[in-house]
Amino acid sequence: MEKNKKIMLAIVMFVFMLVLAACGSSSDKSNDAVDGESKKNVSSEENTDNTSNTDPTNGASNTTENTQTENTEEDAANDTTPEEDTPTTDAVESLKDEFSLKLQDAKNRAEALEATDSSTYALKKVENDRWEIWDNLLNEIYGVLQEQLSPEEMEQLREEQRSWLTYRDDTALEASNKYKGGTQEHLEYVAVLANVTEERCYELVEAYM
Repeated sequence: MEKNKKIMLAIVMFVFMLVLAACGSSSDKSNDAVDGESKKNVSSEENTDNTSNTDPTNGASNTTENTQTENTEEDAANDTTPEEDTPTTDAVESLKDEFSLKLQDAKNRAEALEATDSSTYALKKVENDRWEIWDNLLNEIYGVLQEQLSPEEMEQLREEQRSWLTYRDDTALEASNKYKGGTQEHLEYVAVLANVTEERCYELVEAYM
């Protein structure tokens, strides 16, 4: 009888130990599961923070805003009110330089003229051609001044030009009268016309351009 009690006690103890062992294993698994879930949550939060810090959309937005700001500044710098088309000092100097070259060219062409022979007719032909060179240039200069000068200045120039035409003709006539009735009369008249017209071309370029 005593032996049976000992056996029963041993069986109960064995069962009790099995139960304790089973409970301990279940608790460990539960703790491991909780720890794993906690680690997953922490990892998920870290990934979310990293994604927020490196959001390409935000970067693109900032770049676009910077580009728009730079473009706006450039447009403001380039947005200047066009000035009125008025003759500048440089333009006037350029025009004067241009006609200074034309004066020199006319002088070279006039001096290059030569009579085909020593007859009065040939000599008159040379002086007529010389006068034509200077008279054409004078008309060109006068036309440019009409566009360049103010109405008041142009009216003054017209008065001067009328007086000059009278002076030109009187000077040529006076010079030719020295040879009145001779073969040199007309030759001298045209030669003086050419000389006085040449002087006038230089005067207009110097005084008005």
